[in-house]
Amino acid sequence: MIKEVDLGGVYVSPFLAYMAVTGMVWFLIRRALDRAGFYRLVWHPALFNTALYVILLSMVVVVTM
Repeated sequence: MIKEVDLGGVYVSPFLAYMAVTGMVWFLIRRALDRAGFYRLVWHPALFNTALYVILLSMVVVVTM
């Protein structure tokens, strides 16, 4: 796990970098599921998207440890 990220002399939490990476992966997965028509089977798409993001974020954090 990285300690801090240096962005132009400003140190930020590594969680911000994890969230950015997860956001990019989540966006690609969401578009693929949308094109496949998966959201017709989901009861509440916003809740599903939130849960998917949280699961992906936890996977990114565990992989980087």
